Amino acid sequence: MRVVSVRRVLMTCDAVGGVWRYALDLSRGLAERDLEVILLGLGPEPSAHQRAEADALPGVTLTWCDAPLDWLAPSLDRLSAVPDSLARAAGEHGVDLLHLNLPSQAADLVTDRPVVVASHSCLATWWRAVRGEPLPAAWGRQAGLTQAGLERADAVVVPTRAHADAVRACYGMAIGMDVVSNAVVPQPEIEDAAKEPFVVAAARWWDDGKNVGLIDRAAADAEWPVVLAGALTGPDGRVVDVGNVRALGAQPGDEVRRLMARAEILVSPSLYEPFGLAALEAASAGSALVLSDIPTYRELWNGAARFVDPADPSGLALALNELAHAPQQRASLQQAASQRAHRLSIRRQAKAMAAVYERAAASQRPSLAALTVAV
Repeated sequence: MRVVSVRRVLMTCDAVGGVWRYALDLSRGLAERDLEVILLGLGPEPSAHQRAEADALPGVTLTWCDAPLDWLAPSLDRLSAVPDSLARAAGEHGVDLLHLNLPSQAADLVTDRPVVVASHSCLATWWRAVRGEPLPAAWGRQAGLTQAGLERADAVVVPTRAHADAVRACYGMAIGMDVVSNAVVPQPEIEDAAKEPFVVAAARWWDDGKNVGLIDRAAADAEWPVVLAGALTGPDGRVVDVGNVRALGAQPGDEVRRLMARAEILVSPSLYEPFGLAALEAASAGSALVLSDIPTYRELWNGAARFVDPADPSGLALALNELAHAPQQRASLQQAASQRAHRLSIRRQAKAMAAVYERAAASQRPSLAALTVAV
């Protein structure tokens, strides 16, 4: 076996979804292990706040590439330049390894450097979970790029076993996948806030998989106010209408964490979550979790959350009202969620990812069980 040391990593990211938070937090953990990270962004440009956030991280360099994300590309032909852009950036920055946060980015990629692909979500698994059916043939080419990237990678990382199962079900692949749970950086100065009687929810609400309609209907019968943080307008201009919640729109990450720290309860009724970072952030901030009963949330939060049917707004309202009137039960859930969140640490995630990098660099394909973070 070749002994290879990975010291500099090119990691792709975007400024639109949860990958931004994932990339920054993981980069922070890797920097503490003396790994240098070049964050290469694709898609819409980051905000000034996001740039400042990345620039403040030691050992991390943010650069941007004029290339689209696969799920926002006006046509898949626009993606043809992505492999060359990534290979060129890897050479210019002299990296030892590429960590790609969209599997399609590895399709047709020609490089002598090892490639680790992280599957945070994909259209095929989203469609099956949200629409309840296989991806239509019209989207087959995009799914093909994802499959090609997964097959081309030297290592594939997923955040939960549930998502690994979903990937296999959609693509019929027998490849090994490392399960490395996501994590968030604790922020004691934010998370020690006094709790207030309201419910918070945070997501990109234009995504049908986040199930905002259920929250809005349940909020009509909820005794505590329900506050939504997150964009209601999608990249395509589509606007989601809500009428029973207080919608704040898109907020900086620190503001969302402050909101969670004040909220007694976090609700996430998602139909599709390969991991669900908002639940982890809220648990870290000491909120009780009310979550949709889907495989991902059961895997991560069983015994530390209240689960509800994501198709039953009355059931969600009932769960919220019961917890509003049961301070001891609420406190018990808050403590259980906080303890679970503490186990999903950045240090543990970075250690696991560094081991994946070293194995990929040594051309050893990982097994599914190798780095599973037990919860």
